Amino acid sequence: MATTPKKNRRSATFELYSLIEDYINAQGNKTFNYKQVSHAIGADSPQTLKAVAMRLAELEYDGEIIQVSPGKYKAPSRGTVALGVFTRRSNGKNSVILDGDDEAIFVAERNSMHALNGDKVKVLVAARRKGVEPECKVVEILEPNEQVFIGTLTVDKHFATLSTDSKFLATDIFIPRGKLHGGKTGDKAVVVITDWPEDAKNPHGEVIDILGKNGENNAEMHAILAEFGLPYRYPESVEKAADKIGAGITPEEIARRRDMRDVTTFTIDPRDAKDFDDALSLRRLPNGHWEAGVHIADVTHYVTPDTIIEKEARKRATSVYLVDRVVPMLPEHLSNGICSLRPDEEKLTFSCVFEMDDDANVVNHEICRTVTKSNRRFTYEEAQEIIETGTGDYAEEILTLDRLAKTLRRRRYEHGSVEFDREEVRFEIDETGHPISVFFKESKDSNKLIEEFMLLANRTVAQYVGCPNGRKKPKAFVYRIHDQPDVTKLEDLSKIARTFGYKIKTKGSAKEINLSINKMLADVKGKGEENLLSVLAIRSMAKAIYSTDNIGHYGLGFDYYTHFTSPIRRYPDMMVHRLLERYLAGGRSVNHDKLEELCKHSSSMEQLAAGAERASIKYKQVEYLADRLGELYDGVISGVTEWGLYVELDENKCEGLVPIRDLADDYYDFDERNYALVGRRSKTRYTLGDRVRIQVARANVERKMVDFALVDDKGRPVGVDADQEATVKEVLSGKSKGKKSRKSLRQPRCRRRK
Repeated sequence: MATTPKKNRRSATFELYSLIEDYINAQGNKTFNYKQVSHAIGADSPQTLKAVAMRLAELEYDGEIIQVSPGKYKAPSRGTVALGVFTRRSNGKNSVILDGDDEAIFVAERNSMHALNGDKVKVLVAARRKGVEPECKVVEILEPNEQVFIGTLTVDKHFATLSTDSKFLATDIFIPRGKLHGGKTGDKAVVVITDWPEDAKNPHGEVIDILGKNGENNAEMHAILAEFGLPYRYPESVEKAADKIGAGITPEEIARRRDMRDVTTFTIDPRDAKDFDDALSLRRLPNGHWEAGVHIADVTHYVTPDTIIEKEARKRATSVYLVDRVVPMLPEHLSNGICSLRPDEEKLTFSCVFEMDDDANVVNHEICRTVTKSNRRFTYEEAQEIIETGTGDYAEEILTLDRLAKTLRRRRYEHGSVEFDREEVRFEIDETGHPISVFFKESKDSNKLIEEFMLLANRTVAQYVGCPNGRKKPKAFVYRIHDQPDVTKLEDLSKIARTFGYKIKTKGSAKEINLSINKMLADVKGKGEENLLSVLAIRSMAKAIYSTDNIGHYGLGFDYYTHFTSPIRRYPDMMVHRLLERYLAGGRSVNHDKLEELCKHSSSMEQLAAGAERASIKYKQVEYLADRLGELYDGVISGVTEWGLYVELDENKCEGLVPIRDLADDYYDFDERNYALVGRRSKTRYTLGDRVRIQVARANVERKMVDFALVDDKGRPVGVDADQEATVKEVLSGKSKGKKSRKSLRQPRCRRRK
């Protein structure tokens, strides 16, 4: 008897489901999405793709698989032993990220063995139960993560405690008086945990450094550096070694270099800069072309391998830029002295010299060691005035370089470079380090002039090594790489942009995708959705890192890119200088593995330095807003989480949190995919990018936290019941006493909705 079409469909569906389940069973602990499943089982029609996605959603609903992040699934662990990294949180929500996995599995404190944040641990993962959050138990601490805790001391008669600033520890640290090392009540101290008895609530520790009094600017800046494991003092032995180094610009050294002291040369830097590691030169050649030189301080001429200065620079890997100071990678004698390209001083430099026509086409170039002499030091503001007015010192050179840079930039964007252009917040501070006003660092033509020629030099150096002439094999090198965007985040960006009428490509070449992002970023300028879409575009991008494995730089649209132009403040640039010197002289390739280790270390230190910079900005923002409690501001929702709304203020770019507990008019669901909090009853919707008006409610400088409250145009609280308004006003004014009034605001809860 012939099979009916209905039975055929049923059989095909059963076969499809079987293939899906076979694929899932073969993945073990790996994560997957519907596209990976579809590709693996040969499902390529729109109907079968949809069927795969629906089946995964059904399996997730039934508890057969787990959705670890939007659109990303894995098979559940069932009572297995696994390895992972412990994450400790001060709110008690400890977790373990299993190796090779994105899922955070909850660990109750009683099952933590007092593991600290970052410890490598062995865990027993409990068998999954439908409707119950996964949980695991630490059974062994394999590799303790060495770390310190920063906080404020309270010293009693027989013992002391450290109240930490850390988000990774919920309890105070108990310190015997014999281990205070001179610490007194109110001191900001650095403490290491020495023991955490199994039956004790508090860990035991020892003071290893006193930073100063709590609240003092110096102590707080040092505390931020210590929190990120960054050095806050320069070793005296390294300073003394640097002081012995002379400029060494002898006739013999000059003879070994290209002498460019007679070519017009100048630096363009921020007004408060002290280390000038790059300069530009320009002159007209007899053939009518331009010779543009990018000259970089020849740091590695002075800092030689295996010296105490070299080892310190390698360990630091980068200078750290906090709000009120620079923590240098190199001693001041080098960074601000003999290596700095100061005006009217002969300097040893490493240069890329370009022969360019009037259309900024590079006709020829040379990478060489040089000796140069800067004729003038410009600030960005001074150079910008010359660009705008056409008059001033070396106006012809600056205007020509600006014209060439604009051509280079236009061409770069045409070839797919992403155009992100966000303002940076800066503070004017008084003599005590307290912020008194806020201003914005805006990238103008003078900034972009320097940026474009630095990009050209970096790209040229990377191409020289990575793409040698003939059939030569590329030698080991340090590349600055930037991977493709996260597919899921890019698709989310495209979906949200589409709701505003903008189209972003998610498929095609990198050039096509980036051009569509650039068009969207240009089209949203000045519109209400600008902040939302520009923030999401940035978040969709991967982080740039250092690596010996060149995959190109996606954001810039370059096949080859490195960092060559800032050796005073970045160790990878020093590495590049050394490799260039070796390869220009015909030397053999260096050891790939050792170079990769240094790349990973440099990338890690760069991330820590960026975190410390953000923390210092956040600290100053909280200090600034603490002086302005009760004031009203307009802002935009810059982040949406299950615990509340982050709002960035228009006037000063400071950011604070509107806690979910203060939205007492409804029960709010967190719509993670659409970056929104949605009221169940009222359907009130707070979405990333929405414009809001807020009042500064609370500021905790020690915790670097600011709370905002939503208000209407007349300054009245929004999102609370009418009978709670008086209570809210008490809380906002700081007149509320005890916990009762604040507790009455904590009625809503927020549930995650993926």
